[in-house]
Amino acid sequence: MTSDSLISASSAQFREALVHWIDSHLAELRPPYRDHGSTVEILSHQRQVQRRLYEEGWMRYGWSEALGGFGGSPLFRAILGEELTGRGLVHSAAYSMTEVLGPAVAEYGSSALSSDVFPSLLRGDELWCQGFSEPEAGSDLGSLRTVAVRDGDRWVIEGQKLWTSWAHHAARCIVLARTEGPNTGSRGISAFFVDMDSPGITVQPILTMADVDEFCETYFDEVLVPGTRLLGNRGEGWKVAQYILACERGPIFWQRASWLLRHLGEVAALASSSDATAQRLLGLAYADVFALRARSRSTQHQVAKGELRAAESSIDKILIATADQAVFDAARHIFAGTIEFDDSPLADRFRKEWTYSRAATIYGGTSEIQRDIVSARLLALPSAT
Repeated sequence: MTSDSLISASSAQFREALVHWIDSHLAELRPPYRDHGSTVEILSHQRQVQRRLYEEGWMRYGWSEALGGFGGSPLFRAILGEELTGRGLVHSAAYSMTEVLGPAVAEYGSSALSSDVFPSLLRGDELWCQGFSEPEAGSDLGSLRTVAVRDGDRWVIEGQKLWTSWAHHAARCIVLARTEGPNTGSRGISAFFVDMDSPGITVQPILTMADVDEFCETYFDEVLVPGTRLLGNRGEGWKVAQYILACERGPIFWQRASWLLRHLGEVAALASSSDATAQRLLGLAYADVFALRARSRSTQHQVAKGELRAAESSIDKILIATADQAVFDAARHIFAGTIEFDDSPLADRFRKEWTYSRAATIYGGTSEIQRDIVSARLLALPSAT
Protein backbone atom coordinates (compact mmCIF):
# COMPACT_ATOMS: atom_id res chain seq x y z
CA MET A 1 0.00 0.00 0.00
CA THR A 2 1.13 3.57 -0.68
CA SER A 3 1.45 6.23 2.02
CA ASP A 4 -1.70 7.93 0.75
CA SER A 5 -3.73 4.74 0.97
CA LEU A 6 -2.35 3.88 4.43
CA ILE A 7 -3.61 7.16 5.84
CA SER A 8 -7.18 5.99 5.33
CA ALA A 9 -6.45 2.30 6.00
CA SER A 10 -8.11 0.29 8.75
CA SER A 11 -6.05 -0.68 11.78
CA ALA A 12 -5.79 -4.24 10.46
CA GLN A 13 -4.57 -3.07 7.05
CA PHE A 14 -2.03 -0.75 8.64
CA ARG A 15 -0.72 -3.53 10.87
CA GLU A 16 -0.44 -5.93 7.95
CA ALA A 17 1.63 -3.47 5.92
CA LEU A 18 3.78 -2.56 8.93
CA VAL A 19 4.49 -6.18 9.89
CA HIS A 20 5.49 -6.97 6.33
CA TRP A 21 7.96 -4.07 6.35
CA ILE A 22 9.38 -4.96 9.78
CA ASP A 23 9.83 -8.62 8.80
CA SER A 24 11.75 -7.47 5.74
CA HIS A 25 14.10 -5.27 7.79
CA LEU A 26 14.62 -7.22 11.00
CA ALA A 27 18.38 -7.46 10.58
CA GLU A 28 18.83 -3.68 10.70
CA LEU A 29 16.19 -3.12 13.37
CA ARG A 30 17.42 -5.63 15.96
CA PRO A 31 19.53 -4.25 18.83
CA PRO A 32 23.26 -5.00 18.51
CA TYR A 33 23.36 -6.15 22.17
CA ARG A 34 21.86 -9.32 23.67
CA ASP A 35 21.89 -8.23 27.29
CA HIS A 36 19.76 -5.41 28.72
CA GLY A 37 21.96 -2.78 27.12
CA SER A 38 23.40 0.35 28.71
CA THR A 39 21.49 3.62 28.61
CA VAL A 40 23.78 4.87 25.84
CA GLU A 41 23.31 1.66 23.82
CA ILE A 42 19.52 1.67 24.23
CA LEU A 43 19.11 5.31 23.22
CA SER A 44 21.62 5.12 20.37
CA HIS A 45 19.86 2.12 18.88
CA GLN A 46 16.46 3.75 19.34
CA ARG A 47 17.64 6.84 17.44
CA GLN A 48 18.72 4.64 14.54
CA VAL A 49 15.42 2.76 14.51
CA GLN A 50 13.35 5.96 14.69
CA ARG A 51 15.35 7.57 11.92
CA ARG A 52 14.77 4.54 9.71
CA LEU A 53 11.07 4.49 10.56
CA TYR A 54 10.80 8.21 9.86
CA GLU A 55 12.52 7.84 6.49
CA GLU A 56 10.05 5.11 5.55
CA GLY A 57 7.12 7.12 6.92
CA TRP A 58 6.06 4.77 9.74
CA MET A 59 6.85 7.25 12.53
CA ARG A 60 4.70 9.88 10.83
CA TYR A 61 1.37 8.05 10.69
CA GLY A 62 -1.13 9.12 13.34
CA TRP A 63 0.43 12.59 13.70
CA SER A 64 -1.06 15.61 11.95
CA GLU A 65 0.54 17.19 8.89
CA ALA A 66 1.08 20.39 10.90
CA LEU A 67 3.50 18.42 13.08
CA GLY A 68 5.33 16.85 10.16
CA GLY A 69 3.17 13.75 10.15
CA PHE A 70 1.01 12.12 7.48
CA GLY A 71 -2.27 12.11 9.40
CA GLY A 72 -4.34 8.98 9.91
CA SER A 73 -5.70 7.38 13.06
CA PRO A 74 -3.79 7.81 16.36
CA LEU A 75 -4.29 4.05 16.72
CA PHE A 76 -1.53 3.64 14.12
CA ARG A 77 0.95 4.95 16.69
CA ALA A 78 -0.17 2.38 19.23
CA ILE A 79 0.16 -0.40 16.65
CA LEU A 80 3.67 0.72 15.71
CA GLY A 81 4.77 0.78 19.34
CA GLU A 82 3.21 -2.62 19.97
CA GLU A 83 4.99 -4.26 17.05
CA LEU A 84 8.37 -2.71 17.94
CA THR A 85 8.33 -3.45 21.67
CA GLY A 86 6.70 -6.85 21.27
CA ARG A 87 9.65 -7.93 19.14
CA GLY A 88 12.21 -6.36 21.46
CA LEU A 89 13.40 -3.97 18.73
CA VAL A 90 13.24 -0.97 21.08
CA HIS A 91 12.95 -0.71 24.85
CA SER A 92 9.41 0.16 25.87
CA ALA A 93 10.39 2.74 28.51
CA ALA A 94 12.67 4.86 26.34
CA TYR A 95 10.53 4.60 23.20
CA SER A 96 7.46 5.73 25.12
CA MET A 97 8.66 9.29 25.73
CA THR A 98 7.48 10.44 22.29
CA GLU A 99 3.94 9.43 23.23
CA VAL A 100 4.19 10.81 26.76
CA LEU A 101 5.32 14.34 25.92
CA GLY A 102 4.71 14.87 22.21
CA PRO A 103 0.92 15.21 22.41
CA ALA A 104 1.16 17.85 25.16
CA VAL A 105 3.42 20.10 23.08
CA ALA A 106 1.10 19.60 20.12
CA GLU A 107 -1.95 20.45 22.25
CA TYR A 108 -0.65 23.31 24.39
CA GLY A 109 2.37 24.70 22.52
CA SER A 110 2.07 27.33 19.82
CA SER A 111 1.74 26.11 16.24
CA ALA A 112 5.12 27.67 15.47
CA LEU A 113 6.81 25.82 18.33
CA SER A 114 5.16 22.49 17.54
CA SER A 115 5.97 22.56 13.84
CA ASP A 116 9.56 23.54 14.63
CA VAL A 117 10.44 20.84 17.18
CA PHE A 118 8.20 17.90 16.30
CA PRO A 119 10.04 16.52 13.25
CA SER A 120 13.23 16.21 15.32
CA LEU A 121 11.31 14.27 17.97
CA LEU A 122 9.73 11.87 15.49
CA ARG A 123 13.00 11.38 13.61
CA GLY A 124 14.83 10.46 16.80
CA ASP A 125 17.18 13.43 16.59
CA GLU A 126 15.88 14.61 19.96
CA LEU A 127 14.80 12.95 23.19
CA TRP A 128 12.56 14.90 25.58
CA CYS A 129 12.26 14.47 29.35
CA GLN A 130 9.67 15.25 31.99
CA GLY A 131 10.44 17.58 34.91
CA PHE A 132 7.62 16.87 37.34
CA SER A 133 8.71 15.14 40.56
CA GLU A 134 10.78 16.85 43.25
CA PRO A 135 12.37 15.72 46.52
CA GLU A 136 9.27 16.83 48.46
CA ALA A 137 6.69 16.41 45.68
CA GLY A 138 6.17 13.03 44.04
CA SER A 139 2.60 11.82 43.71
CA ASP A 140 1.53 15.10 45.35
CA LEU A 141 2.62 17.41 42.54
CA GLY A 142 0.52 20.23 43.95
CA SER A 143 3.19 20.78 46.62
CA LEU A 144 6.11 21.32 44.21
CA ARG A 145 8.57 24.09 45.08
CA THR A 146 10.31 24.91 41.79
CA VAL A 147 9.38 28.48 40.93
CA ALA A 148 9.21 30.57 37.76
CA VAL A 149 9.26 34.35 38.02
CA ARG A 150 8.29 36.65 35.16
CA ASP A 151 11.09 38.93 33.91
CA GLY A 152 9.86 41.00 30.99
CA ASP A 153 9.16 38.65 28.10
CA ARG A 154 11.03 35.81 29.81
CA TRP A 155 10.66 33.52 32.81
CA VAL A 156 13.37 32.69 35.33
CA ILE A 157 13.15 29.13 36.70
CA GLU A 158 14.74 28.15 40.00
CA GLY A 159 14.47 24.74 41.66
CA GLN A 160 15.20 21.04 41.57
CA LYS A 161 13.59 18.04 39.88
CA LEU A 162 14.08 14.38 40.77
CA TRP A 163 13.71 11.09 38.86
CA THR A 164 13.96 12.95 35.55
CA SER A 165 14.36 10.01 33.16
CA TRP A 166 17.15 10.43 30.57
CA ALA A 167 17.65 14.11 31.39
CA HIS A 168 21.38 13.70 30.71
CA HIS A 169 20.56 12.71 27.11
CA ALA A 170 17.53 14.97 26.54
CA ALA A 171 17.35 18.03 24.32
CA ARG A 172 14.16 19.44 25.89
CA CYS A 173 12.20 19.14 29.12
CA ILE A 174 8.61 19.91 30.09
CA VAL A 175 9.02 21.59 33.46
CA LEU A 176 6.30 22.28 36.01
CA ALA A 177 6.99 25.36 38.11
CA ARG A 178 5.04 27.51 40.54
CA THR A 179 4.19 30.91 39.03
CA GLU A 180 1.42 32.15 41.33
CA GLY A 181 3.23 32.29 44.66
CA PRO A 182 3.10 30.08 47.77
CA ASN A 183 0.00 28.30 49.06
CA THR A 184 -1.62 28.20 45.62
CA GLY A 185 -1.45 24.39 45.32
CA SER A 186 -2.19 22.92 41.92
CA ARG A 187 -3.81 26.21 40.79
CA GLY A 188 -0.51 28.06 40.93
CA ILE A 189 1.51 25.88 38.54
CA SER A 190 2.53 26.57 34.95
CA ALA A 191 4.24 24.32 32.38
CA PHE A 192 7.30 25.30 30.35
CA PHE A 193 9.11 23.74 27.40
CA VAL A 194 12.77 24.19 28.28
CA ASP A 195 15.91 23.63 26.22
CA MET A 196 18.22 21.38 28.23
CA ASP A 197 21.35 23.19 27.02
CA SER A 198 20.15 26.42 28.64
CA PRO A 199 22.70 28.04 31.00
CA GLY A 200 21.95 27.20 34.63
CA ILE A 201 20.79 23.62 34.12
CA THR A 202 22.82 20.92 35.88
CA VAL A 203 22.02 17.22 35.50
CA GLN A 204 23.31 14.52 37.83
CA PRO A 205 22.52 10.91 36.83
CA ILE A 206 21.42 8.53 39.60
CA LEU A 207 22.74 4.98 39.43
CA THR A 208 20.00 2.55 40.48
CA MET A 209 20.42 -0.81 42.20
CA ALA A 210 20.13 -2.34 38.71
CA ASP A 211 23.29 -0.43 37.72
CA VAL A 212 21.26 1.68 35.28
CA ASP A 213 21.61 5.47 35.03
CA GLU A 214 18.18 6.29 33.60
CA PHE A 215 17.08 8.62 36.40
CA CYS A 216 18.57 12.01 37.16
CA GLU A 217 18.50 14.94 39.54
CA THR A 218 18.04 18.13 37.53
CA TYR A 219 18.84 21.56 38.94
CA PHE A 220 17.58 24.89 37.55
CA ASP A 221 19.66 27.86 38.68
CA GLU A 222 18.15 31.09 37.31
CA VAL A 223 17.36 29.44 33.98
CA LEU A 224 15.95 31.90 31.44
CA VAL A 225 13.04 30.63 29.36
CA PRO A 226 11.34 32.66 26.59
CA GLY A 227 7.72 33.53 27.23
CA THR A 228 6.80 31.71 24.03
CA ARG A 229 7.79 28.43 25.73
CA LEU A 230 4.87 28.56 28.15
CA LEU A 231 2.61 25.59 27.42
CA GLY A 232 -1.01 26.64 27.68
CA ASN A 233 -1.83 29.71 29.71
CA ARG A 234 -0.21 30.90 32.90
CA GLY A 235 -1.51 28.85 35.82
CA GLU A 236 -2.64 25.97 33.59
CA GLY A 237 0.29 23.70 34.42
CA TRP A 238 -1.90 21.30 36.35
CA LYS A 239 -4.13 20.93 33.32
CA VAL A 240 -1.09 20.21 31.14
CA ALA A 241 0.21 17.73 33.72
CA GLN A 242 -3.10 15.85 33.79
CA TYR A 243 -3.07 15.71 30.00
CA ILE A 244 0.46 14.27 30.03
CA LEU A 245 -0.47 11.68 32.67
CA ALA A 246 -3.42 10.59 30.54
CA CYS A 247 -1.08 10.26 27.54
CA GLU A 248 1.41 8.37 29.71
CA ARG A 249 -1.27 5.77 30.34
CA GLY A 250 -2.48 5.59 26.74
CA PRO A 251 -0.41 4.12 23.89
CA ILE A 252 2.64 3.58 26.08
CA PHE A 253 0.80 1.19 28.41
CA TRP A 254 -0.30 -0.74 25.33
CA GLN A 255 3.34 -0.89 24.26
CA ARG A 256 4.47 -1.93 27.73
CA ALA A 257 1.88 -4.73 27.79
CA SER A 258 3.35 -6.03 24.54
CA TRP A 259 6.85 -5.81 26.05
CA LEU A 260 5.67 -7.75 29.13
CA LEU A 261 3.98 -10.39 27.01
CA ARG A 262 7.21 -10.94 25.08
CA HIS A 263 9.16 -11.46 28.30
CA LEU A 264 6.47 -13.67 29.78
CA GLY A 265 6.55 -15.89 26.71
CA GLU A 266 10.31 -16.23 27.07
CA VAL A 267 9.94 -17.20 30.73
CA ALA A 268 7.14 -19.69 30.04
CA ALA A 269 9.19 -21.42 27.35
CA LEU A 270 11.90 -22.21 29.90
CA ALA A 271 9.64 -23.16 32.80
CA SER A 272 9.32 -26.75 34.02
CA SER A 273 5.87 -28.23 33.56
CA SER A 274 6.39 -30.18 36.81
CA ASP A 275 6.97 -27.01 38.86
CA ALA A 276 3.52 -26.28 40.28
CA THR A 277 4.58 -22.92 41.72
CA ALA A 278 6.00 -21.84 38.37
CA GLN A 279 2.80 -22.80 36.56
CA ARG A 280 0.69 -20.93 39.11
CA LEU A 281 2.83 -17.79 38.83
CA LEU A 282 2.74 -17.97 35.03
CA GLY A 283 -1.03 -18.32 35.05
CA LEU A 284 -1.45 -15.34 37.36
CA ALA A 285 0.94 -13.26 35.28
CA TYR A 286 -0.85 -14.11 32.03
CA ALA A 287 -4.17 -13.16 33.63
CA ASP A 288 -2.74 -9.84 34.82
CA VAL A 289 -1.17 -9.00 31.45
CA PHE A 290 -4.31 -9.81 29.48
CA ALA A 291 -6.49 -7.89 31.95
CA LEU A 292 -4.18 -4.93 31.25
CA ARG A 293 -4.40 -5.48 27.50
CA ALA A 294 -8.21 -5.68 27.59
CA ARG A 295 -8.42 -2.44 29.53
CA SER A 296 -5.69 -0.78 27.48
CA ARG A 297 -7.40 -1.66 24.20
CA SER A 298 -10.43 0.31 25.34
CA THR A 299 -8.16 3.16 26.41
CA GLN A 300 -6.51 3.35 22.97
CA HIS A 301 -9.89 3.92 21.35
CA GLN A 302 -10.74 6.61 23.92
CA VAL A 303 -7.43 8.33 23.23
CA ALA A 304 -8.04 8.17 19.49
CA LYS A 305 -11.38 9.93 20.03
CA GLY A 306 -9.88 12.45 22.46
CA GLU A 307 -12.15 11.25 25.25
CA LEU A 308 -9.76 9.85 27.89
CA ARG A 309 -10.08 11.41 31.33
CA ALA A 310 -7.08 11.39 33.67
CA ALA A 311 -9.15 9.78 36.44
CA GLU A 312 -10.10 6.86 34.21
CA SER A 313 -6.47 6.30 33.27
CA SER A 314 -5.73 5.58 36.94
CA ILE A 315 -7.29 2.15 36.37
CA ASP A 316 -4.69 1.46 33.69
CA LYS A 317 -1.89 2.55 36.03
CA ILE A 318 -3.04 0.12 38.74
CA LEU A 319 -3.27 -2.75 36.24
CA ILE A 320 0.12 -2.16 34.63
CA ALA A 321 1.89 -2.02 38.00
CA THR A 322 0.31 -5.35 38.97
CA ALA A 323 1.14 -6.99 35.63
CA ASP A 324 4.71 -5.68 35.55
CA GLN A 325 5.54 -7.12 38.96
CA ALA A 326 3.70 -10.39 38.29
CA VAL A 327 5.70 -11.09 35.11
CA PHE A 328 9.08 -10.53 36.67
CA ASP A 329 8.15 -12.26 39.95
CA ALA A 330 7.42 -15.32 37.84
CA ALA A 331 10.75 -14.86 36.07
CA ARG A 332 12.64 -14.62 39.34
CA HIS A 333 11.15 -17.92 40.55
CA ILE A 334 11.75 -19.76 37.30
CA PHE A 335 15.26 -18.30 36.85
CA ALA A 336 16.11 -18.62 40.55
CA GLY A 337 19.86 -18.33 41.05
CA THR A 338 20.37 -17.22 37.47
CA ILE A 339 18.88 -13.76 37.94
CA GLU A 340 20.77 -13.19 41.17
CA PHE A 341 24.22 -14.55 40.31
CA ASP A 342 24.68 -15.24 36.60
CA ASP A 343 26.40 -12.89 34.15
CA SER A 344 24.71 -14.17 31.00
CA PRO A 345 22.79 -11.80 28.70
CA LEU A 346 19.52 -13.42 29.81
CA ALA A 347 20.37 -12.91 33.49
CA ASP A 348 21.37 -9.30 32.87
CA ARG A 349 18.11 -8.53 31.07
CA PHE A 350 15.81 -10.14 33.60
CA ARG A 351 17.73 -8.92 36.64
CA LYS A 352 17.44 -5.31 35.50
CA GLU A 353 13.81 -5.69 34.47
CA TRP A 354 12.95 -7.31 37.82
CA THR A 355 14.56 -4.52 39.82
CA TYR A 356 12.86 -1.89 37.63
CA SER A 357 9.49 -3.59 38.18
CA ARG A 358 9.79 -3.04 41.96
CA ALA A 359 9.11 0.64 41.33
CA ALA A 360 6.05 0.00 39.14
CA THR A 361 3.70 0.68 42.04
CA ILE A 362 5.49 3.98 42.76
CA TYR A 363 6.53 5.79 39.56
CA GLY A 364 3.96 7.76 37.60
CA GLY A 365 1.72 7.97 40.68
CA THR A 366 1.66 5.40 43.48
CA SER A 367 -0.91 2.62 43.42
CA GLU A 368 -2.33 3.96 46.69
CA ILE A 369 -2.92 7.39 45.14
CA GLN A 370 -4.43 5.80 42.03
CA ARG A 371 -6.88 3.78 44.13
CA ASP A 372 -7.87 6.94 46.00
CA ILE A 373 -8.55 8.64 42.64
CA VAL A 374 -10.65 5.71 41.40
CA SER A 375 -12.64 5.50 44.63
CA ALA A 376 -13.29 9.25 44.87
CA ARG A 377 -13.67 10.38 41.26
CA LEU A 378 -15.04 7.33 39.51
CA LEU A 379 -16.90 5.41 42.21
CA ALA A 380 -17.85 8.42 44.39
CA LEU A 381 -17.08 6.44 47.53
CA PRO A 382 -17.04 8.32 50.84
CA SER A 383 -13.68 9.41 52.24
CA ALA A 384 -12.25 7.57 55.22
CA THR A 385 -11.70 10.88 57.00
